[in-house]
Order: sequence, then structure tokens, then C-alpha cells
Amino acid sequence: MRRAEHRAAAEPAGIASGGRPAYPPGEGLPLRGAGMLFYKEVLRFWKVGFQTVAAPVLTAVMYLLIFGHVLSDKVQVFDQIGYTRFLIPGLVMMSVLQNAFANSSSSLVQSKITGNLVFLLVTPLSHWAWYVAYVGASMVRGLCVGLGVALATAWFAPPGLAQPLWIVVFALLGAGILGSLGLVAGLWADKFDQMAAFQNFIIMPMTFLSGVFYSVHSLPPFWYSVSHLNPFFYMIDGFRRGFFGVSDVSPWLSLAVVGSSFVVVASVALHLLRTGYKLRH
Repeated sequence: MRRAEHRAAAEPAGIASGGRPAYPPGEGLPLRGAGMLFYKEVLRFWKVGFQTVAAPVLTAVMYLLIFGHVLSDKVQVFDQIGYTRFLIPGLVMMSVLQNAFANSSSSLVQSKITGNLVFLLVTPLSHWAWYVAYVGASMVRGLCVGLGVALATAWFAPPGLAQPLWIVVFALLGAGILGSLGLVAGLWADKFDQMAAFQNFIIMPMTFLSGVFYSVHSLPPFWYSVSHLNPFFYMIDGFRRGFFGVSDVSPWLSLAVVGSSFVVVASVALHLLRTGYKLRH
């Protein structure tokens, strides 16, 4: 009896043995309680906003000042677009992606280490509710930081708004992908150094090698081809299209790649949540 009670308490939120919903059919909704968990996650990063929002904005401004000064006459970008103007959308999107990932991954790992994850495991929250709350809060943080970077850097060189719909689409999809990927990393990692390894050896290189600081057309043929294998390149290139009306590849190709990436990463995250991967112990 005690073993059965312990197993039931250790199941992930709203999930019974074998991945079945813990609530009876017809009673409860997949997103029931997601709003409260979302509010808790937003409050978690907003209470330390100086660290989670203001600091990344300052970092992006430093990148702009340094790279804009050093590389302004050495990097070839789009015609009639100065390097500083070119750089701003890339820095905005880079900030969105990195902070969306950091929010969901750090929240889960911190909950595991401090032991307060058990309070969520005993609630009737479905895996959909977990996903919507964690990824939604990550998107809010990423977009807040991105907006802060845009406002802080627009003073140096206003980038313009040629096709704003692409800005919205790629910002939302990019934040959703990295929020989902952060959820996967947070479920996999058992301690902070594992999460840091995921960020330093996967997220950071893919972000910096995605065309944030340069146009891929300025690369040698081999690296030009390699850049097109990086999904982060399509996020940033499609996002930049919204500001200038020009891009390295078609925005529809970027949308197809980014949309497919979102479906894949979100499916993996939902599967891990549904099965309770590394949550039961």
C-alpha cells in the first residue's frame, strides 16, 4: 500500500501510470491550472528583472557598441544598409532566443535541486498545462528582453519596419522553439553544470554562427553551405527580413524550416512531460 501511494505521488503532474491522465474522462481540461503556473513562472523572473531582463539588454548594447565600431567598415552586408542597422535585428533576436531558453531550463533545474518540484507533481496538472505555462513564460521573458534591446539600440540606428508581420511571426516562433528546447534541457539536466554545458556547447555556438554579426553571403562556399544547416540562421534571417525587406534566403523557406523545427521540438518536450522523464524521482 505504501509503495503504491509513493508511486502515485511521484507521478508527473496530472499523469497516472502509463502516461494516462490522472483525472477521470470528462472531468478536468488539459489546460486546467495552466494560468496559475504561468503566472508563477512569469513572477519568478520578473521579481529579479534587473538580472533577467535589464542585464541581457545591457549585454546586447555592449555588443552593438563594440562590433558596430570594429566591424562597420570590414563586413559586407546588404546594399544601402549600414552595418549598425544590420546588426540590431540580429542582436534583438539573439536576445529573445537565449533568454527564452534560459527561463524554462533554469526554472526546472532549480526546482529539481531545491526539491520544490514535488509540489507541482502532486497537482492535477496535465502535461499540456506544464508545457503551456513553462514555454509561455519563457516566451514572455524572451520577448520582453528583445523589446528592451530594440528600444535601447534603436537610438543608434533605427532599423525600420519594412514588413512587420515577419518580425512578429519569427519572434513568436523563435521564442517558442527555444522555450521548448529549454524545457527539454531542464528535464534532462540534474544539476546546473549539465544545463550550462547544454547552453554553452549547443545554444551559444548555434546562435553566434547564425548570421547575427554578418551576412552568410560574405562567407566562403563551405561555411555558406554549413550555415544553411543551422535552424537558428533561418530564425534570424526571417526576423531581419521584417526590418529591411531583404534577406539571405526566402522568408517562406525560413518559415517552413522554423515552423517544422517548432513542431519537432514541441513534440519532444510534450512527450517527455507526458511520460514523466526524470520527474518521478
